[in-house]
Amino acid sequence: MEIRQVRYFLALAEERHFGRAAARVNVAQPALSQQIKQLERQVGSTLFDRSTRHVALTEAGRHLLAHARSILGEVERAEAHMAALASGRAGRVSVGFVGTATYDVLPRVARTVRSRLPGVSLELRGELLVPELVQGLADGTYDLAVLRSAARIDAPVEVTPLRTERLVAVLPTRHPLAGHDRVPLAALADEPFVVHPSQARSTMYAWVLGACARAGFRPATLVEVGETATLVVFVAAGHGVALVPESVQSLRLDGVTYVPLAEDEPVTLALARRSHPDPPVVDRVAEVVEASVRG
Repeated sequence: MEIRQVRYFLALAEERHFGRAAARVNVAQPALSQQIKQLERQVGSTLFDRSTRHVALTEAGRHLLAHARSILGEVERAEAHMAALASGRAGRVSVGFVGTATYDVLPRVARTVRSRLPGVSLELRGELLVPELVQGLADGTYDLAVLRSAARIDAPVEVTPLRTERLVAVLPTRHPLAGHDRVPLAALADEPFVVHPSQARSTMYAWVLGACARAGFRPATLVEVGETATLVVFVAAGHGVALVPESVQSLRLDGVTYVPLAEDEPVTLALARRSHPDPPVVDRVAEVVEASVRG
């Protein structure tokens, strides 16, 4: 039984007229009649009672009608799904986010994909370090990674800069400098610094210590934590001060105040992906990520 024959059968079953059915499926009437006869031979039953004035389903035809509608419904759904895959409107995409992009970029990407690409299954994971993201791209765990682009990446990936933002100080709310419009970084020289993990794992570690060095000091005490949220919690608990990209201010927490630095210390956020071609759906989600960050 061919899909074409099922279409012809359904057209004739619903139109109850050879001429109208033939016009509906855009074939000549003799061709339609021939295909219906061939279908009847294949199923071993007469499907239509025919007369010069009347075309009606037989009992066997009524049974086949339900199957025909189900078959064509599945075919249409399959065709629609394949078209959606080809256009990037369906499929699965996994995106990993470095910790400092987790609290503003990740939710924005999730909302936009849900709104614009409802057929896309999106897997999002935040609070990752650059080595995890790069390894995830290499082994297929992630299709896209939002990371800090100063990282040295020894892998075949393409990196597209998304935005540059300034570092801001994270201070306990009762800190003497918390009420200032800006704080010189050197004014924090005697403070313990809560930082992301050491340079081998986190690009923010190197950025923060580099900014301190340019301000003329190295923090005497470093408190390393694995996640950005934990870093802010530690500051709120009085374990020290911290430097984070300004977008982290979307992470609101009682007990901390974000204060811009007097110095211009920029950090760059980027989108990384494998160098080889990806399915269209990955391209569509990459466009959403870029628009979400740049917009």
